[in-house]
Amino acid sequence: MEVIFILIAISLVLAGSFLFLFFRAVKGGQFDDNHTPAIRILFENKTVTKDKKVPSTKSK
Repeated sequence: MEVIFILIAISLVLAGSFLFLFFRAVKGGQFDDNHTPAIRILFENKTVTKDKKVPSTKSK
């Protein structure tokens, strides 16, 4: 029974350390994406809408 308490304590310490390292990486800019916004214009995104009406640019 004591082994369960030791394993729970170790898992909490391990989870806390991973959480600390994750927040440290986010704060340090590890997950900032500087490459994708520069090449995003090269790819054409086709959006699907429910109604297939295309708004007219002509004025009445």
